[in-house]
Amino acid sequence: MEIIELKEKAGISDNVNLNNLYQQFQELLKELRKRELPDNIVEFINRDIEELNSSASSGKELRKLFKKKQNTIVQLLEKELKIVPKSYYQNLWLAIGMSVFGLPIGIVFGMLVLDNMAFFAIGIPIGMVIGMSVGSGMDKKAFQEGRQLDVVLKY
Repeated sequence: MEIIELKEKAGISDNVNLNNLYQQFQELLKELRKRELPDNIVEFINRDIEELNSSASSGKELRKLFKKKQNTIVQLLEKELKIVPKSYYQNLWLAIGMSVFGLPIGIVFGMLVLDNMAFFAIGIPIGMVIGMSVGSGMDKKAFQEGRQLDVVLKY
């Protein structure tokens, strides 16, 4: 089964952000076409593409729809096949590191070590670095196992 083509809508090239998102979505689909995907995954992706092709939305609404469908496809691929785009885990773990590691470390620094809660923000960059290193390690492992798509999702 083949992934269908995404049709370009009128007005996409006029909006820079929408055009960038459209090009990124096209790159994602191009990378997916290079892989042998199960039929149920291809059917799911084709349904999303058909919904985008038949949508009468434009501007912000179309941009939101593109983002939603792109995220849905990436989450499905990660959940079902463990296939991820470049820097996926690094971006995911950046936020996790700041909240799970950074805030507790900052509170420990602020309350116990320096006895001034104004210093609790010291832990956030520490947690960010921890999260990014864990995520980049996971990205490296995904690359070595051939589970990484050659596309970076920025938008």
